[in-house]
Amino acid sequence: MNHKIKLKGNLRAYLRWPIVLTVLFAIADVHIYIVNHRAGVLGGVYTLLYLFFALSIWLSGRRKLQRDLVQFAQSYGRLQMKMMQEMAIPFAVLSVEGHLLWGNDDFLSVVVNKKAARRNIANIFPEITPDNLPQKGKDSVVRVSTGDMTFRAVMRQISAGMDEDATEQVAMDQLIDDQSIIVMFLYDETEVLELEKTREEEKLIVGLLYIDNYDEMLSSIDDVRQSLLSALIERKINKYMQGIDAISKKLEKDKFLFVFKQKYLADLKTNRFSLLEEVRAINIGNEQTCTISIGIGVGDDSFTERYEYARAAIDLALGRGGDQAVIKSGESEEFFGGKRVQIERNTRVKARVKAHALKELVEGKEKVVVMGHSIGDVDSFGASVGIYRIAKTLGIRAYVVLNECASSVKPIRDRFYTADYENDMIIDGEEALELVDENTLLVIVDVNKADYTECPELIEKAQSVVVIDHHRQAGDAIAKAVLFYIEPYASSACEMVSEISQYIGNGLKLKPAEAEAMYAGIMIDTNYFSDKTGVRTFEAMAYLRRNGADAVRVRKAFREDLDEYRARAAAIKDTQLYLDGYAITESKAEGMESPTVLAAKIANSLLDINGVKASFVLTNYNEKIYISARSIDEVNVQVMMERLGGGGHINMAGAQLKNCTMDEAKETIRQMIDQMIADGDIE
Repeated sequence: MNHKIKLKGNLRAYLRWPIVLTVLFAIADVHIYIVNHRAGVLGGVYTLLYLFFALSIWLSGRRKLQRDLVQFAQSYGRLQMKMMQEMAIPFAVLSVEGHLLWGNDDFLSVVVNKKAARRNIANIFPEITPDNLPQKGKDSVVRVSTGDMTFRAVMRQISAGMDEDATEQVAMDQLIDDQSIIVMFLYDETEVLELEKTREEEKLIVGLLYIDNYDEMLSSIDDVRQSLLSALIERKINKYMQGIDAISKKLEKDKFLFVFKQKYLADLKTNRFSLLEEVRAINIGNEQTCTISIGIGVGDDSFTERYEYARAAIDLALGRGGDQAVIKSGESEEFFGGKRVQIERNTRVKARVKAHALKELVEGKEKVVVMGHSIGDVDSFGASVGIYRIAKTLGIRAYVVLNECASSVKPIRDRFYTADYENDMIIDGEEALELVDENTLLVIVDVNKADYTECPELIEKAQSVVVIDHHRQAGDAIAKAVLFYIEPYASSACEMVSEISQYIGNGLKLKPAEAEAMYAGIMIDTNYFSDKTGVRTFEAMAYLRRNGADAVRVRKAFREDLDEYRARAAAIKDTQLYLDGYAITESKAEGMESPTVLAAKIANSLLDINGVKASFVLTNYNEKIYISARSIDEVNVQVMMERLGGGGHINMAGAQLKNCTMDEAKETIRQMIDQMIADGDIE
């Protein structure tokens, strides 16, 4: 070799021991010479001979030893390279830019296309990007796939140079300019992931199935066919459960528990729970259509917690009107079905039970604070007044929270600023925050989302909360309520409060102003008794009429002024029909006292146009785009508005959009319609 090889460390010290011992022998010979001159001379001769032979052996054997050491190092290097080449784990060396420099046999068998890898490893593994290449001192772990195999790629950046004292350089140095490389190991996780997938698919999921209107449906047919109808329903359910290899158990006459493997959940989503349609199609002369509700709990928690999710899901499905399936996983929910008009329930047993529960809660507190949704409408205010009268009848002090309200509410509201009512009966949100304490019952009406209430802070402060609403329950409903009364079949919150009032007892009697406020709420929410009116609606109207409601006076309170009428006509004139069935327009309500109420009126008017399936009226108000959506029976606007973060009823819903222009909002609605048509949610 041209380069000198210096011995260092223990080997160098070991080879120099004979020279060191010569010094020791020389010192010993001096002492011997002092004792005996003759012996000292003789010892000196032997010391010189020892030094001569030691130097001869050291000088002559040093070059051979160095040659043997080099041969050993070369053999050791070849052994290392062979071990790396034949190592069972795919191993590669990359440049810092991600180009393949070298790979062992297993790595090349995975890569196959070496040319593409030499250009950049991302050509083989797209998951490896410049952003996730490792930096000095920090490893990078990326899951990559090729073919049907999946690997965990562990990459580390290291220095490729030798120490400063080294005289030899490895061949790799000649290939690398920046003296840094990336080493990559691939750990095969294909089998592990397959096992994990199998374990996940085999995980048991629990579900609950309720027949929504079992009693009402049986009562609509004669006794002979009741058993046949029940058998047909159970046969449909059992056959469907067999298709997903589920174990089902009938808990009650109209309730089922079922358990199945998670691998079938994707199929249920794909066919969008076809059991809903199959059961609905059963007809042997029954007047009412049979509908079911399904609640399924999924997640990585324990089986018990999944069952609790299923219970929450079925409650949510029923709270949204039934005839649908809800999948709940932690804080997220998925909804399927619920596109048809809900079937009214004639029984008022639930109203009586809720009335008794409300009475107990009211009697256990010192104050009652009633709150509706923001920008309160007539239904919200009328229901609040009804709860106010219930509390007063039970001898409890009551307050109604009302901040900003629609112009249509003001004629109704002003009737309560008289001597018949306390000066502080109607308060704003700030005053309510000072009143609420541990002895206060907060009753929320006509809304079940905290963010949509007059004062969301009241919910956080109150310890006892009651929710009474007729809108379909959403996944983000108020969670801390001790009493939840959600009745999507009801036409309005005023109808629900009217029914509750009849079961309170204690000689409850509404005053004319209160009866008219509730009458007005029902009238407006039913669009003058044309939408969502059933037997119970007219029974509630009769009750309010008996308590002094004057229909003529209510009608006069809702007459429009000329400017509002012109604005409504202008919005209808500028309406655009999307896909020949969806009316979209803007309500330019600058200067109007209640822009959102005007938008609702425009949306109702657009439904009178032939061919319109649904109407969407947008209003720019308070730095938000308010959407009023209406339909008759062909389209479920509630499901549509839920996609935009809103909610409501099947044929009456709304949403609010932030940080967007009017044109962007209209485009959002069009894209949402297109997506729902593609998903099969609307036709």
